[in-house]
Amino acid sequence: MIVVLQRVSKASVEVEGRKVSEIGRGIVLFLGVHKEDSEKDIDYLISKIPNLRIFEDAFGKMNLSLKDIKGEILVVSEFTLTADCKKGLRPSFDTAAPAEQAKKLYEVFVERLKQTGVPVKEGVFRSFMNVSLINEGPVTFIITTR
Repeated sequence: MIVVLQRVSKASVEVEGRKVSEIGRGIVLFLGVHKEDSEKDIDYLISKIPNLRIFEDAFGKMNLSLKDIKGEILVVSEFTLTADCKKGLRPSFDTAAPAEQAKKLYEVFVERLKQTGVPVKEGVFRSFMNVSLINEGPVTFIITTR
């Protein structure tokens, strides 16, 4: 799995001109699922993401987690994160999980994330989404389970 985390002051997702999710301060999390991924990958990400100290304390140091600031997460599925751009000019998606497998793992990921006590909102799996966000910092991290 590959995750791109962006620390945000607010974010939202629209599908077909309709706002489907919105959060205040927290994290926008773009999730890509590889065909070799399993629930073991989910376990690793769930142990890390809510506790990752990426928010600044009173001294300006990144010492606070999402849980510490009582922030929210907006999860957006993004299969393009699995693209291989090494050869040629057209990205290859050979390593991406098939839609059915990716959806199952995405749903398990979201459910386990909710079990951490962090408020979780979602985009719409396999939909064309317009994602709006205000990146605080900017602060962006990439986490892979490979």
